[in-house]
Amino acid sequence: MTPPKPRAAFFDYGGVLAEEGYHQGLLAIAAQHGLPGEPFFETVTEIIYGCGFVTGRTDEHHFWSLVREKTGITGTDAELTNEILTGFVLRPRMIEAVRRLRQHGLKLYILSDQTDWLERLDQRDRFFGAFDQVFNSFRLGKTKRDSSLFSDMTRQLGLAPEAAWFIDDNHGHIERATAQGWQAHHFRDTETFFAELAARHLWP
Repeated sequence: MTPPKPRAAFFDYGGVLAEEGYHQGLLAIAAQHGLPGEPFFETVTEIIYGCGFVTGRTDEHHFWSLVREKTGITGTDAELTNEILTGFVLRPRMIEAVRRLRQHGLKLYILSDQTDWLERLDQRDRFFGAFDQVFNSFRLGKTKRDSSLFSDMTRQLGLAPEAAWFIDDNHGHIERATAQGWQAHHFRDTETFFAELAARHLWP
């Protein structure tokens, strides 16, 4: 049975609209320092959430200082950040999908757990203009780890929860969104996503 047509689509950025530069960048930094990749990634992720960089409560320098102290890595803030940002490469087919969904009358949003790096990435790649609004944890002061964020979004935008469609590659985020009544697509690859678009009669 085809789910009801959503009124709005909320796209994650890294891992959905773009290649996952954060994960890839941290694995590269770990490799450069002879550290196991996934444990390093998990440690840094807890730091970025725990210190408040992802919610705008601290800045890049404090974040990297904590990472260097905790893990023993070296490198300037700029070098470490650049290793991450270069990995975020927009996926042209996903931007094409966004434009097609607009033709179907959907409102389009980014909903991302990101730092102010997201704004720097837009300065480089100019993708914000494809969306009606960008919701970034750095500006919201709240992340997708907090299920109340999803009810905040629908309330703010005047949407019924079932009218919101969430596309994200993080299983935990998907579970929290669906628990709030949202429709959701757990993104794994573009082919599977486009198959769902077709099943929803939203493509071609």
